[in-house]
Amino acid sequence: MRGRVPRRPTQTDVARLAGVSQTLVSLVLNDNRPIAVPAATRKRILDAVEELSYVRNTSGRQLRLQRAFRVAAVVPDITNLFYPSVVQGVQNVADRNGYEVLVLITDRILEKELKVVRLGLEGSIDGVVAAFFQVASDRLRRLVEWGVGVVRVEAHRRHDEEVGLDSVYIDNAGASRDLVIHLIERGHRRIGVITSPQGPGPSRLRGYREAHRLHGLAVARGMVVAGDFSSESGHAAVAGLLALPEPPTAIFAANDMMAIGASTALLERGLRIPGDVAVAGFDDIPVAGIIRPPLTTVAQDGVRMGERAAELLFERLTAEAPLPGRSEQIPHRLIVREST
Repeated sequence: MRGRVPRRPTQTDVARLAGVSQTLVSLVLNDNRPIAVPAATRKRILDAVEELSYVRNTSGRQLRLQRAFRVAAVVPDITNLFYPSVVQGVQNVADRNGYEVLVLITDRILEKELKVVRLGLEGSIDGVVAAFFQVASDRLRRLVEWGVGVVRVEAHRRHDEEVGLDSVYIDNAGASRDLVIHLIERGHRRIGVITSPQGPGPSRLRGYREAHRLHGLAVARGMVVAGDFSSESGHAAVAGLLALPEPPTAIFAANDMMAIGASTALLERGLRIPGDVAVAGFDDIPVAGIIRPPLTTVAQDGVRMGERAAELLFERLTAEAPLPGRSEQIPHRLIVREST
C-alpha cells in the first residue's frame, strides 16, 4: 500500500502552534496592513512558520486579484556584471512589494525579447523591466493596452510618452564625451574606439565623436572598430588598431568587458598601460577597480537604475503614475584610475 502524501501545513496550523488567531497570522505574513503586531507575537508566528516549513499558497490571491504577483527583469547578458546589478535593484523593490522576479536573458535576440510580450499577454507577469536591444516600442504597445507595466532601461532619453512606456537612462553620449575629453586633455590625439551598433553603442560612439569635434580633432581612418560588448571582441579589436600606420595612443571601449579584453591583448604584446596605450571603459563593473592597472571608466549605478525602474513600474501597477509615459535620467560619474 502506498504511503499517504503528507498534508501541507496551513495558516491554521501556524496559528495553533503560535497560539494566535489565523487572522493575525495572515496579517503578519502579508505584512501590508496598517496594524501594529507586537514584536514578540510576530516572532512567535515566524518561528512557527519555520518549524512547520509553511509555504504560503498564492494561487487564490492571484485569482482573486487577477494578478500574477510576478514581474520580469529582462537583460541581454548575465556575464556583463552591469546587468546583474540592474536585476538586483529590481529584486530589491519587488521584495518590498511582495512580488517574485523572473529573470530572462535574451542574448540580444529578437525572438527571445518577444517572449516577454507573450508572457505578459498570457497573464504570467504583471510588468517588466527590460534592457531591450531589438524589440521596438510599437511591439510593446499591446502590453500597455492590456495593463502590463513596461519600463525600459535605456541608452538615451526616449519619447514613448504616447505609447505609455516608462524608461530610465543615463546620458550615454554625454558620459562618453566626458571620458574622451579626459583622454584628449591627457594629450592623446589618436584615440581608438571599440563599440557596437546595438544597445548603447551608437550613443557612446556619438559622444566619442562629439569630444573630437569640440577639440577640433578629426577621427582618423580605422580608429572605429566593431565589437559586441564581450571581452573576446575587445581582445580581437586590438590587432586591427595596432596594425594602423599610426596606431592609437589610447583606446576607449564602449563597455568595461571590452576594455578588459583590450587591456589583456595589449599586455600580451608587451605594451604598457598607460605608458604605451591608455585604456578606458564604461560601466564601472566590480572588477574594474581591482584589475591591474585599475580601469578608468564611467560609473553608472546599475542597482539604482534597477530600483528606480522597478519603482516606476510599481507606480504604474498601482495606478499612481500619470497616464503618459515617463523618462528619468540617472546620474553618471567619471572614474579616473591608473589605466589612463
